Amino acid sequence: MNFYKEDVHFQELLKELLDPAFFEFANQELTIFGEKCATDIDSRARFTDKEGQPRLNKYDAYGEDISEVWVNEGYRRTVEETYNTGIVGYVHKEIPALGEKGNYIYSYAQGYLLSQTEPGFYCPVTLSMATAYLLIQYASDEMKERFLPHVLSTGEVPLYEGATFLTERQGGSDVGANETKAVEEGGHFKLSGEKYFASNAGMCGVAMVLARKEGAPSGTKGLTLFAVPWRNQDGSLNGIRIRRLKDKLGVRAVPSAEVEFDGADAFVVGDPTKGFYYMMEALNLSRVCNAVASLGIMRRAYHEAKEYAFRRDAFGSKLADYPMVKDTLTSLAVKLEMETRTVFTYLPLFERVMNNQANQNETILNRLYIALLKKETAEQAIHFSHEAIELHGGNGYIEDFVTPRLLRDAQVLTVWEGTANILGLEVLRLIEKYKADELFLEEMTQRLRGVAHLPSEWTNLVENKLIQLQNLSKSLRTASNDHKTFHSKKAAELMVKIFESIVALEQGASGDRRAIKVMEVFLEETWKSAYLFNEEMRTVNYFDEIVLDAKSEKPVTAR
Repeated sequence: MNFYKEDVHFQELLKELLDPAFFEFANQELTIFGEKCATDIDSRARFTDKEGQPRLNKYDAYGEDISEVWVNEGYRRTVEETYNTGIVGYVHKEIPALGEKGNYIYSYAQGYLLSQTEPGFYCPVTLSMATAYLLIQYASDEMKERFLPHVLSTGEVPLYEGATFLTERQGGSDVGANETKAVEEGGHFKLSGEKYFASNAGMCGVAMVLARKEGAPSGTKGLTLFAVPWRNQDGSLNGIRIRRLKDKLGVRAVPSAEVEFDGADAFVVGDPTKGFYYMMEALNLSRVCNAVASLGIMRRAYHEAKEYAFRRDAFGSKLADYPMVKDTLTSLAVKLEMETRTVFTYLPLFERVMNNQANQNETILNRLYIALLKKETAEQAIHFSHEAIELHGGNGYIEDFVTPRLLRDAQVLTVWEGTANILGLEVLRLIEKYKADELFLEEMTQRLRGVAHLPSEWTNLVENKLIQLQNLSKSLRTASNDHKTFHSKKAAELMVKIFESIVALEQGASGDRRAIKVMEVFLEETWKSAYLFNEEMRTVNYFDEIVLDAKSEKPVTAR
């Protein structure tokens, strides 16, 4: 069992995206990590979800508030093993075996494998990645020296996991309503207030927190970003209390808490007037992580459904022999492959933006792509989990199988880092403020020209959708505010379908027989153009080459 070696097309995708030397290194390391994720880490995730969830030890024997979070020993081993792979550290520091710095593509490949085990293990990694980014980009040299070696640790020094605390009871997505206060005292600040949904509480070494300085204006413009160590240098709590841990539907491995600050030492990060702006940059990084976690759940759900279909006998045949099951598995395989390819082939642009190497238009497109892909992948993670349960039948609803946990975990991904409504409004804001729709249309039209040699019935379909998007964008410019917000999600959905269709066309343009068939099925399924190419049961006819993989021509073997 190896989540990486079983995923041949993901290996091929990484080979396209990484230079040969880096791919050779990544291929070896991901093979090791993929096996660990499919075996030891997966076993620990099952135990944590059922029996070993985090617990709050609020008081010690003397009645003192210690606000200590207990996690099981297997969870701690997973933390150690995962961070030591460099999933956070090697994004920003040299990989000894290569003599060069790593990148986000490699990190997100690790996250994709880890999320097939459980996104509850990947959430703290995401928060640590965001913390590292904020410290590197905006913190003082003194703060970097104090925190960064620990946040980027791969085992050489004690690890400080990160956290980002935004949400307050009265705020939620309306971060401008936050009330946590910061009072200056002796060269630093003291925080007082509460954060209502603080993930990785009790496990983080340093948290990035938004608070309002005395005299600062209301709204998001008055928020400053602070680095807040969880403990003082003597090991005592840094003016922090945990009120309670959240009893969550899924991702039970990560401790999420209500946190109170009572004079916590805090240190300003960057320009005090740009705290919200900084945190939104970190939020975009986390949204990409969210998309990667969604892909991980999609992959695991598809894998479990496929394995079960080849294992289960019904009415004298394997489930996988029935046309309806072939249709479902082929549709899932194609959507997973195209969505994974779209996210990972987008990452070089993300990398340039994060390394301050992108121009203004690329930065705008980056924000747009993040909103589109976060929304789409999160919704698809739920869909894939549902389909996996349905293919299992009654067994799919039983906690002996992983499928119920996949559905529980997938649900949070539509909520974390922005719901569909929030992301729709983000797309609308990018259109109104930066004309992101025009940039998107220009980019997609140019890429469509690059596949003009494909048969016109394929390219015309996407070209017509670009015209539809152009007309929708024009109507939104003169519409009322209610009309704009009502249609913002519809615009986002149209955009992401076009985006992924272009990627499908580009892969099909390679001429590879399987890639062409994947493209055909994807376009047909995406646009619901029934029998677009005058072939009924296309998904069933292509089952062998897409699901079984014509390259090996070997049937899938059940575990």
